[in-house]
Amino acid sequence: MSTIYHSVSLSEVLLKLREKGFTFDFNQNKEDIILHPENYTIQHIFHYEGNSNPKDETNVYGIVSKYGLKGVFITGTASNSSDSNANIISKLAIKKKNSSSL
Repeated sequence: MSTIYHSVSLSEVLLKLREKGFTFDFNQNKEDIILHPENYTIQHIFHYEGNSNPKDETNVYGIVSKYGLKGVFITGTASNSSDSNANIISKLAIKKKNSSSL
């Protein structure tokens, strides 16, 4: 599998994904992902690390449902994070992709 992991600023990530139609907020509407993770595929993974504290890490996922709904899902990745979102995202498939750019 080729990599689809990107490292850019958080605001740039959200802008680029929005330009590509990833406008739905899965963090605010995660019930269906929890109940039916098989209906969703991760198309993009971006990593953001805070400037002031390298432990402030965030992953932004560009997700597409099998019905065509495109949106973003954000998780904290700090080692001491108890972020339940990381558990949710771990159940989704990652789409194989030849290009690592948006």
